[in-house]
Amino acid sequence: MLSMSDPVVICSFARTPMGGFQGALTGVKATELGAVAVRAAVERAGVAPEKIEQIYMGCVLPAGLGQAPARQAAIGAGLGQHVEATTVNKMCG
Repeated sequence: MLSMSDPVVICSFARTPMGGFQGALTGVKATELGAVAVRAAVERAGVAPEKIEQIYMGCVLPAGLGQAPARQAAIGAGLGQHVEATTVNKMCG
């Protein structure tokens, strides 16, 4: 159980490239792109992957990606099973 003195730290972020319909990224799953972004964020943060407790990943169109795209990306990035993963499905205005 976390105590009130446990810090919450956002240590890094990364985004995937933006592709176009039938463009160069057509054959790459969003979860695979997400894994690349997660790996980059971990590398930029300079934090050992085993120290990461939770990730949040946005995914505008999760239909057809299977269950829990953020979990798939975390596993694809080499993070452990202990890492909580939350997919945020929200489109900007």
